[in-house]
Amino acid sequence: MLKSPSSKYQRFDPVTLPNRRWPSQTIAKAPIWCSVDLRDGNQALAVPMNVSQKLDMFDALVKCGFKEIEVGFPSASNTEFSFNRRLIEENRIPDDVTIQCLVQAREDLIEKTIQSLIGAKKVIIHMYNSTSPAQRKYVFGKSKEEIIAVAVKGAQMIQDRLHRLTEGGTQVMLQYSPESFSATEVEFAKDISEAVMGVWKPTPQHKMILNLPDTVEVCMPNVYADQIEWICTNIQNRDSLIVSLHTHNDRGTGTAATELGLLAGADRVEGTLFGNGERTGNLDIVQVAMNLYMHGLDPQLDFSDMNGLIQMYERTTGMTVPPRQPYAGELVFTAFSGSHQDAIKKGLAGYEQHKSVWDVPYLTIDPNDIGREYREVIRVNSQSGKGGVAYLLESEFGIELPKDMQREFGPIANDIVDSLGREVSGAELKQMFWKEYIERETPFTLHHFHADGVDGVFTCRCSLVINGKERGITGQGNGPIAAFADALVQDAGAAPFEVTTYREQSLSSGTGASALAYIQIKTVAGKLVWGAGTDTNIELASIKAVLSAVNRAEF
Repeated sequence: MLKSPSSKYQRFDPVTLPNRRWPSQTIAKAPIWCSVDLRDGNQALAVPMNVSQKLDMFDALVKCGFKEIEVGFPSASNTEFSFNRRLIEENRIPDDVTIQCLVQAREDLIEKTIQSLIGAKKVIIHMYNSTSPAQRKYVFGKSKEEIIAVAVKGAQMIQDRLHRLTEGGTQVMLQYSPESFSATEVEFAKDISEAVMGVWKPTPQHKMILNLPDTVEVCMPNVYADQIEWICTNIQNRDSLIVSLHTHNDRGTGTAATELGLLAGADRVEGTLFGNGERTGNLDIVQVAMNLYMHGLDPQLDFSDMNGLIQMYERTTGMTVPPRQPYAGELVFTAFSGSHQDAIKKGLAGYEQHKSVWDVPYLTIDPNDIGREYREVIRVNSQSGKGGVAYLLESEFGIELPKDMQREFGPIANDIVDSLGREVSGAELKQMFWKEYIERETPFTLHHFHADGVDGVFTCRCSLVINGKERGITGQGNGPIAAFADALVQDAGAAPFEVTTYREQSLSSGTGASALAYIQIKTVAGKLVWGAGTDTNIELASIKAVLSAVNRAEF
């Protein structure tokens, strides 16, 4: 990299817009959406989609609720042309869906595009030509006037052929893009757009689309918003236009540029699923739509089956959705940080209790709304804390650890996970818990237990295996647990202790339900130790829990 980048690169000049209004605006409704997956997204693939794959994606886009879909560049190849014809001839396009086709301002390409659309119900013909100073200078070698003449000639060639569609009942809307708009002087973008409008003559009753692409991001999103507002303010017959955005992501701010462009007065958004597109990609429509959704606005698109949509996308394009892709990535509803996990667990519990406005920490939306499950929310690795451990045990196995026990088991599990050096599953956590508490059988193993009470005094008679030898012990107390504790200390030689906490829960329902008991004891040295036991008999589960705690205290 250069030590002095200014010797090679220059800052993009801002637009003069002293009375800009967009910073104080809010987005109150969803824009008109147009998917360009089948054209802009497709042309960015190393191996473009075949007709079958394009049909698969088209059906998925319709299912999501897209009413405008750019289906291709029919003059570019036989595959693109054949796809159009198949959609139309096989009546695959719903009556409320408009297909859009892109074409350059060239007569042969326009002619083939018109042929590809004959018989369709509703179409958008999208013509473009490049307008930026660099394109004018290096690519075309033309002046501003000559570039305008190219656009006007193309617009007229389309206008002259429209009757071939409209006479067959096709509803046609026209769209013009001064391609590389964001790198074009706004005054020139206005002039060339008005020249095309002069040919197509849009009205408030029959509007045309003026698409203003951020074809290559060359400025900050706020400057793009200024460009959009400048056009919306200064262009003639604004009420005869649908102003459309088409942002790319070269600076990594395509979503921001789109949202600010909507604040600046745009009506429509073009983009792709998950941002597929050339270089760093197109706008990710899923992101902008879900950003509206998380603010309580109906995006007019349905991503309820996000997992299914991802599978379709990866199957048809050969691309993958990154694990951190907003809303869609595998890890976006995942928390590894212990403090995050604890906050999510508490937030989810609070939402389940009140079912009011969603305000769960670290989760901008309810994963369930897009077909995800809560078990995907919290996963555990060496960075996790007690909250994540407790959440997985409870959500996957119904094991509801007491809070103080969470504080004890969390660090134990963390040390094991840290030594493994990887993420662990809920099943592995349960195995760790079982090994640490339920399967503690040294130095004492329960072989037999029986207790009965008379006048509030309980006597227990049991046998233990102590260091490999069976031994009978007895004890008394005001309940079975107290009697067993007395037997352990008086007859088995356990160090003195007292039971400080007892909790129990059911792990399943029915006649064969398992009970899980949690016992905390306090040793003579003041040490607090937890134990756990499970059995179909709750009394035996609690006795096993006492023994678990004593065994853990002994070591």
